[in-house]
Parts: sequence; C-alpha cells; structure tokens
Amino acid sequence: MPAAAPDAPVTTTATQVTLPRGSNQALGIGRFAIDFMSGTLGPGPAAEVLRKTELFHTDSVFCGISALALNTNAPRLLRAEALEYQASAEGDGAAVFGSSKRVKAEKAVVANSAAVREWDSNGTNFGFNPGLGHTAGEFGHNDFYPVVMAACQQRGLDGKAALRGMALLDEIRGRLAEVFSLKTYKIDHVVHGAIASAATYGAIMGATAEQIEHAIGMVVAHYIPWRAIRAGKQLSDSKGASAAISSEVAVLSMKRAMRGFIGPKDIFRNPESMFRQFVKTGGESPFDLVLSHSGADFAVMGMHFKLGLYEHQSAGALQGLIDLLNKAPELIRERGGEGVRSISITAYEPAFGIIGDPAKRDPRTRQSADHSMVYIVATLLRKALQKGLIRAGTTGTSIINPKQRTDETWKALMLAPHDYGPEAIVDPLTRSLMERISFVHGGPEYDRRYPDGIPTSVQITDSTGKVHDSGLVMYPAGHARNTTADLTGILQHKFEMLGTLAVKDPSAALRQLSNLGAKSAAEIAGLYNFEIVDRGRFE
Repeated sequence: MPAAAPDAPVTTTATQVTLPRGSNQALGIGRFAIDFMSGTLGPGPAAEVLRKTELFHTDSVFCGISALALNTNAPRLLRAEALEYQASAEGDGAAVFGSSKRVKAEKAVVANSAAVREWDSNGTNFGFNPGLGHTAGEFGHNDFYPVVMAACQQRGLDGKAALRGMALLDEIRGRLAEVFSLKTYKIDHVVHGAIASAATYGAIMGATAEQIEHAIGMVVAHYIPWRAIRAGKQLSDSKGASAAISSEVAVLSMKRAMRGFIGPKDIFRNPESMFRQFVKTGGESPFDLVLSHSGADFAVMGMHFKLGLYEHQSAGALQGLIDLLNKAPELIRERGGEGVRSISITAYEPAFGIIGDPAKRDPRTRQSADHSMVYIVATLLRKALQKGLIRAGTTGTSIINPKQRTDETWKALMLAPHDYGPEAIVDPLTRSLMERISFVHGGPEYDRRYPDGIPTSVQITDSTGKVHDSGLVMYPAGHARNTTADLTGILQHKFEMLGTLAVKDPSAALRQLSNLGAKSAAEIAGLYNFEIVDRGRFE
C-alpha cells in the first residue's frame, strides 16, 4: 500500500491559525484551544471582542433566568434533574441558575443551556465570512456559555479566564459555521457548538490535545442530531433543548477522554464520518479552518442580537414594520386596525421556508408561534395598536412618529414572553391581522443578499388603498452590520424586561453579571446564584 500523504502544515500568523483540510483538524482544534487559553499564541482578543462577548453572555443569562421564573417545561425539568446529581468532591462541580449547590458539570450545563435557549432570544450567527470565501451560511446561537462557566467553577478560575473561554467557544463554533452547512444535510446546527464545547471544556480543564481529539471524535461519531426536532407542527422540548443535550454529551465525552477513553481519531478526515459522508473528498477534510487568536477579527463580532423574542429570520420584517409606523403613524390611529387593509412581506430563503411554512400560519403553541412570520409581525402591530401609541383625534406627542428614534419604537413594542402565551396566541386582533398578511419569496434578488444581511421588504396597503413601502431592509437593529440603532440602550431595555420577570431587583442582577473580566474566582463561583422569582406556570 502506498504511504499516507503527510499532513499539510498548520500555519500561524500574528492573529490567526489555519488548520488546512489536509491536516488532522480535530487534533489541531485541541492544540489551538489549549494555546488560546494559555495565551501563548499572542496577546489575545481585543477589548471590543471581550466587551461584545460579555454583552452576549449577559443577554443569554437574562433569557435563561426569565424562562425559569415562568416555569417553562424543559428548563424546569432539567434543572430539577441536575439538582439530583450532587458533585461528590469538595470544590468539584458547577452551579445551576438560582442555586449555589454544586452538581455534576454536565448536568449544570444541560440545565443552564436549556434555560438560555428556551425563548429563542439570544445571539445568532450566520456563518458568513466573504473575506475568506467562507460563506457556508450555517446559523447557530451562543447557547454554550454554561460549558465555560462550569469548567471555570470546577477549576476555580476568574472572570478573565471565563471571558477568554467564551470567546474561544464562539470562535470555534462560529468558524465551523462558516465552512460547513449542517442544515443542507438536515443535521441540526448544534453539532458545531458541541465540537466547540468539547474543545473549550477540555482546554480549561487541563486536557491534552490528544484527549480533546478523542472527545471531538466521540461527539461526531456518537451524537449527531437531525433537524427532525424542528419540523412542521411537531415541535417539542427537544427543539429548545437541542444545544443543551449536545453540550451535555460534549462534556461527558471530554470527561471520558480525560479518564483514558480512546475515541475516533482524525474525525474530520474519517471516511465514515458525517462530514465526509455528505461531502466527498480525496481523503482530506471538506474545508480549511481559520481560527483567530488575537486582534478584533473574531467570529463573535459578526453575531447578531435579538431585540426581544422572535425568530431571527423575521428581524428584517420587524424593522420594516417599525420604519413604516414611524413614517406613517396614521396606519395605527384606528385601534382596531381598520387603517390597515393588507400587509405583504417579501423575503429570502431560508426565511420563506422556515418561518413561512404553511404549518405555521395557524400556530397553536409558543414554539410554533415564535417561528411564524405572520404571527410575529401581526403581534408587533397588535401591540402598537393596543398600546395606544397613536390615538385618533389627538395631537399630542407619541413614541411612534417620524421625529422619534427607531430605538424608542423597538423598546416600546419589544416582543416579550407573554406575547407568545396561550391567550396571546388566540388574540382576536392578532388573528385578524394575520389574515391580512401575505408572505412572498423574493427569488434570486433576495436570496443572493443572504446571509450578508436579512433582506426583507414590507408593504402596507392602508384603508384608502395607498401603499406604504419600507424598501429593502438589509441590516435591522441588532444585526452585526447595523450602524444606526442604539444597540446598548435597546439591550438595556431587554435586560430590564426579562429581569423584571426573573428577579426582584433586575438592576442588581445586571451589576452581578457586568464587568465580568474583573470578577474574582469566588465571584465566578457564585455568579448565577440569583433568587429567581416563581411567576407560576407559563404554559
């Protein structure tokens, strides 16, 4: 037999490491993660990278603790399960939201990650890096910070290490999303997060690169989730907990590898692995992988914030609607919506296929409502009408008028958990507005603009027959390339909205999470020990 070709060389610059497709990338990820956490590759992420990472972390925690306060099903069950798995050794284990009790790390991870993801309201990446030609377009979310916190709590590390670990996890996960589209093959996007979780957890816990390789191999060989959990009307707890379950098995796989379990090696080049089954190669991996170790060009800088509760594909439509309400406040002078005859939304694939799915035109559960374009847009419009921001026959000032900033409208109409509750889903005005909405695929002209942006346009025909057109929306507020919105101010409103649901003093909770990089190891150990208010069962 001919000798195997030698590995292609890994290259390192002042800011990046490139793992070529002809190298053992699983081992390379392990080495990169260890070197990144130790700081041996360079000065590390720029200050703006760490600031944005902290903001995403804060966002995720407020999403998580508010979901627990409202007793949503999977977070409630998984948190109770975690509390049954007490850590055996002094100083071992990690904490779930709202408790100082130490439990097995993987159980803290599955509980906290499920809570973070429940509202589907935390950060989103779109897997788009045209500078490198890496435009696979796999989306995903920063559901995996609990992996980093669990490892730091186990090791007794401080906030500086935690922030670095979060940036590392998002970097591996985000760059994989740029080079391999899981959704194309009906594989759930959380696989990239599971690989990054295994590597980051291992690097923080003191694993070797070879042990990280074994853990990544186990994750890819044993635990590949299909997108069946997201199909049609059959939405379940599995949808919201997908990242949590994958991060749980990533931590378990890493623990086993550190105990000596030998997992499949060189998994990205393994001819029987998921990656090479879907993309045929001559023996190499399907992609080169470029990972940043220093500077400002990190994957997290391209991630997008959700300014409330909605499926990220609907953000362009929400921005278009808000723009129209600012320009033409007469549309909502009639509180019953009589001023709106019809609404037409034009967007791209995959938005049209995912949130325009006919199965979601008549949502009956929160999980289907928050993935229904017609429901999301109708609910925002219903809130504008029912809040009375414009009243017929008045000349007083209002939040929605052409002179007011879009920022204030986002805050005033921000979609909250109760906008997807049982009563809201059947609200007569919302249902009436939904019937007036048509959702159209914009074709190649829209498709080619995604995932650079969220190309969407909204046209509202009023009661006189006049058409109000938003024009093409590419970068709505919250989008990484939006330069006009007061992102910090809108997010502060979101934190207050969710924090008010979750805890008695939202400001104190925000202070507890802020300035993460300066937190001591003791403060990190108790970072999630909030007194979560019980708001009763939401669903």
